Amino acid sequence: MKTLFKSLYRKRRKNESVTKYLMWLLHLWLGLLSSIIVFIMCLTGCLYAFKNQITDLSNRDKVYISPLSVKVKNPDLIQAELLKQNKELTSLLIPDDKGKSYVIGYRENQLDKSAYYNQYTGEILGQPEVGSGRFFEVVLDLHRNLMMGNAGRQIVGAAVLMFCVLLISGLILWLPKKLKFLKQGLTVMWKAKFQRVNHDLHNTLGFYTFLMLFFIAVTGLYVTYPWVKNALIVSLGGSSIDHISKEKDDEDDAFGGLLEDMLQKQDEKKNLKDAASASIARILKNSDQHLPYTAVTSIELPNKDNPRYVVIKTNTHNLLGMMLPDEVTFDKTGVFKTKELFSDKPLNKQFTSLAKPLHTGEIMGLPSIILYFLVSLIGCSLPVTGFLIWWHRFRKTK
Repeated sequence: MKTLFKSLYRKRRKNESVTKYLMWLLHLWLGLLSSIIVFIMCLTGCLYAFKNQITDLSNRDKVYISPLSVKVKNPDLIQAELLKQNKELTSLLIPDDKGKSYVIGYRENQLDKSAYYNQYTGEILGQPEVGSGRFFEVVLDLHRNLMMGNAGRQIVGAAVLMFCVLLISGLILWLPKKLKFLKQGLTVMWKAKFQRVNHDLHNTLGFYTFLMLFFIAVTGLYVTYPWVKNALIVSLGGSSIDHISKEKDDEDDAFGGLLEDMLQKQDEKKNLKDAASASIARILKNSDQHLPYTAVTSIELPNKDNPRYVVIKTNTHNLLGMMLPDEVTFDKTGVFKTKELFSDKPLNKQFTSLAKPLHTGEIMGLPSIILYFLVSLIGCSLPVTGFLIWWHRFRKTK
């Protein structure tokens, strides 16, 4: 026990600032406390980064098809053919890659299902393979709460909070006293002994990935702690959640807007109950007029909860190629109702709508996913290299 205590504490060195000394102690203690959880978070994050790519690969015989003709089946014909099979079309996902199949959502025997659909031949290629789906459900459950429900969620939240402090304290410890020592903190002495290489890897890789790991950690905390969500929204120009609840006028306005929207939809259900539905092809054509660019397009058909057609296009026509959703809606007869461009939203609402893809790395497609994977992999290494640094210290104190 005495040896363990010695390994967790040291006297302040000569010429060492109080700040760096306290940061060393904090970094060591929090690192040992959170190392296993941080390792699991980073490892599951690595695995989950490629969820869509692995899912597509496991369903490659259904996802990837050969275009047999230039012309694809009219979506209204798809709907009619499904209806003959007692399948009610509920949604349609149209990729921007001609070599990929459509994904159709339909209702059959009171159950909602989805399947891949060959838009050239009209063949239903089958439902997604369940093995990869179950695997990623387990990975996500581990990542969110260690498969321990709400208790695990709080443990994960606390560990990620510690990780944020570790990143900041690590950066403070990394800062060289003089500029001439900067190169030493930016490189790894590969020819040195194992302990020195391990120490350099911990310091150098931690510095290079500091910003990315801190961003990933904070966006993870966003969904765990309301106070983090509130702080981020306020910092991006939004109103405090508590402030909104206290401002009666704002609450009334928000409630009034929601009520007005609900009443409009109820009126549409009532007034257009017997009206003929607009064709899906017409809705897609009208949406192209409001969103005049080619992109991955999803269309949700009117249902008991929402009497409108909802068309969402994933806009990548921006400097960084980020995947930003634009939305238009139409009533049952095809009359334009609303248009919501991502670029028109205030910064706080933009962040709110993109919190998940920003956290997972899906925001810019495969390039950002690969970047997040590498950063998460380095994140996995930090608890390991950090533990080895401490273990070497522990053995020396025996």
